[in-house]
Order: sequence, then C-alpha cells, then structure tokens
Amino acid sequence: MKSKIIGTGFFILLTLVKFTTTMAQFQPLYTTVPNAIPQENKEAFTVRDGILRIEKVSEPAYQYYRVKDDNAKRPCVIICPGGGYSILAASHEGSDVAVFFNSIGINALVLKYRIPNAANQIDKTIAPLQDAQQAIYLCRLHAADWGIDAKNIGIMGFSAGGHLASSLATHYEDVKIKNLENISLRPDFQILIYPVISFNSFGHKGSRDNLIGPEMSEEAIHYFSNEEHINQFSPPAFLVHAKDDGVVPVANSTIYLQQLQMNKVPAELYLYEKGGHGFGMKNATSEIYWPSLLKTWLQKQQILN
Repeated sequence: MKSKIIGTGFFILLTLVKFTTTMAQFQPLYTTVPNAIPQENKEAFTVRDGILRIEKVSEPAYQYYRVKDDNAKRPCVIICPGGGYSILAASHEGSDVAVFFNSIGINALVLKYRIPNAANQIDKTIAPLQDAQQAIYLCRLHAADWGIDAKNIGIMGFSAGGHLASSLATHYEDVKIKNLENISLRPDFQILIYPVISFNSFGHKGSRDNLIGPEMSEEAIHYFSNEEHINQFSPPAFLVHAKDDGVVPVANSTIYLQQLQMNKVPAELYLYEKGGHGFGMKNATSEIYWPSLLKTWLQKQQILN
C-alpha cells in the first residue's frame, strides 16, 4: 500500500511518527478490492489540531488490536472513524478508542474504509458499506485465530462513521461482498457516538452529499436513512450525543433510539447538555466520561464480564 505523508515542517513529521509508532500495522481488507476502478493511490496522512487524518482512502485496510495473544475468546468491536465521508479522523475516533477497548478486555479492529469517490469506485454509494461488511466477515472468519468470540462482535462509529455503523446494523442482510461461507454479517451490538443516522431533513447534508451525491434518488435517500430500517432483529445499541451539536443534530440519535424502543430492541442514549461535535472519547464540558458508561452498558448486556 503506497501512502504519502503531507505537511509542513519537522513538527508535523514528528507528530506522524508518534501516531504511527503507537498504532497497529495496517493490513489489507481484501485480496482484491471489489467495486473498484484502478487508479493511482493518492491516500495521504495529515495532522490537524492534534488529530491524525487519513484522506482519499481508496485501498481499504484495518488495524487489529488484540488484548493478548492467548487462548481466550474475547468480544471485538469494529471501529469506524468519522469525517463526513470526506476524511477519516483516525486517532481520537480510531486508534485511541481501540486502546481503550483493549484496556477493558475487548479486542478492536479500526477500519480504514474507502472515501466515496466516483473516480475509483464503480458505485461509490456502497463502497464504505462493503468495507464494513468485509470487516465483520473477516472477524467471524478468523475468530478462532484472532481470539474473538464470534457471537460478540459489535460495530462502532463516530459521526459519519456512525452512519456507516448503523448502515451495517440495518442492512446486514443486503450482502454486497463475496461471502461464499454464508457468514452472518449482523453485528451483535452497535455503539454510535454523535452519529449521522438519517439523510432526511435532520441528517447531515455533507455526509449525504459525499456518499450519494450529487445526483440523489429518493430510493438512495431512504435506503441510507437508517432509522427507517430498524426491526425487532436490530442489534442492541448504545448512543452518545450532545444536545448542542451544531453539525449533526441530536435528532439523529433521539429518533434512532425511539425506533429501537418501538421495536423492543435494548438501547440506551446518553445526552450531554453541551459538547458540540467531534469530542471523541472525552467531552471537555463535562466530568462524565462516556466510555465508563459504555463499559457498564456492555456488562449489563453480558457482552463484557
């Protein structure tokens, strides 16, 4: 995989070295990437405001963070960083989160999913969903070797990554990858942090336009408005959002919660009074550390001992 580092100054380079030395090695997500138009790989790593950003992803990959290389079978969470389907916020919504999960005894896979791009994807609208389906496929396929409890694999996403996570949670039966073994692509649980859920009026225009624009059919809008596709078999959910989020309205989480509850799916939403959007694991406006609430929820769901 050929990636380039862009930035100005020695400080940027040192920061990138710091990130790459603390992150697991990227591995290719596929042997042959489906739905792809061969193009030069223009992927780039940059740092802005202390956040590692990956741009122009066309060669999907993953980083696997294993708690310990032993015989134990542990839960695993697939993490989808946010970025409006424009970039991936790969540190505070990716590798940092994986390290937290390892600290509480959960394996983690950080997904470097494709950024929608009609120049290198035959159908850009399904490329990220294909990558999410491939990630859970690999986790179940390699569960024995990777130390994973195949019945405890969850999907997690931040912002637009939350849209991708909820897309997998609601469209897991619409298989868009090669799955000769007929492995279940249904996540056992979903964790959504200030997620984009809908492409309707209360959704996020930027994510919608990047994924399915510029020409958008009503069919595509409804397909990717994930609140419309919840049923009694949807995975249990834990959500976090700030009421004052000016980027992705809190209605994305509250309406998703309502639909889950109407279908009697176990779900919990923690709402911060303030915090805006993109705060990652720590909301600086509050003493409440939502990952601790998540740990308690995972224990209540008997996902974590």
